[in-house]
Amino acid sequence: MSSETALRTPLCETLGIEYPIVQAPIGSATTPDLAAAVSNAGGLGHLAVTWRDLEETRRVIRDTRERTDEPFAVNLVLDDATTVVDTDEHLETILEAGVDVVTLSFGEAAPYADRIHDADAVVAQTVGSAEGARAAVDAGVDAIVTQGLEAGGHVQSEVATTALVPRVADTVGGEVPIVAAGGIADGRGIAAVLALGADGAWLGTRFVATEEAAVHDEYQRRLRESDETATEYTTLFDKGWPGTPHRVLRNETLERWDREGRPPAGERPGETDVVARTDDGDGRGEPIERYDEALATPAVDGEIGEMALFAGQSVGLTDEVRPAGALLEDLVTETRTAISNLPS
Repeated sequence: MSSETALRTPLCETLGIEYPIVQAPIGSATTPDLAAAVSNAGGLGHLAVTWRDLEETRRVIRDTRERTDEPFAVNLVLDDATTVVDTDEHLETILEAGVDVVTLSFGEAAPYADRIHDADAVVAQTVGSAEGARAAVDAGVDAIVTQGLEAGGHVQSEVATTALVPRVADTVGGEVPIVAAGGIADGRGIAAVLALGADGAWLGTRFVATEEAAVHDEYQRRLRESDETATEYTTLFDKGWPGTPHRVLRNETLERWDREGRPPAGERPGETDVVARTDDGDGRGEPIERYDEALATPAVDGEIGEMALFAGQSVGLTDEVRPAGALLEDLVTETRTAISNLPS
């Protein structure tokens, strides 16, 4: 199979995109500029709106549409602990805005799939097991995202991407496209998951390190300077989303907790320390405590290195901050090269 043929997968047909590469919904780091740049370059850009209110949700969708005529996705986290507004109301706002693709995570698609289809949009669900993939397909989703343990941010799986993708492919492959997520940052990784049975790749950490991502310079510096051993899978940064595992860069907050014997919530060192604040324009801002799951955006000031710096194990391949469109183009070139170099 040629590299050109391999890059034209069922995912491209389902989503209406040129290349089977998806920018993950990297929380508050997503911006209209980022999503549009990825979509304009032939991939699928993404907005995360769970932590945005309805007015802000409408605005970012509108601003993205002004920047691209290509499909882009909007993500909703279904866990009630994260919701700023009612999920049904949030979904209705998204659909009224005429989005192309809705992705759902940390919950079940069944209550929402028909409504999304009735609005002529595509629905995808993130899963962490073959059983979860089967249930999602039976609920009517159009694509499955398999998130492996290597992923950064909040993680739904305890299985490595290389083990999860073939299992999901054996279970629902051929019924809907499969998108592999977790530990992918270059064309070699994309080619690898295609060989494992995926129809596309979902990259998060690599797109955090782009010029359009709304993240603090110090956060991006840490991404550039970290290697593949620098992350930890933990539940430490749980204020705001309790009990949900996540992968972050190791920092002094985590290492101090380690030294103290990993005490439970409520007994951790510096439990109520304010390590940073958001900048709301009046000089005060909202406090960010040591174990908050808040993202280090450019509007945050303080001890950025003490915060939750979400990153996957692919961070060792993330050594420079790039424009998102140029990154997408390079990923396509790298993937073609990797596929061409495979034994025939």
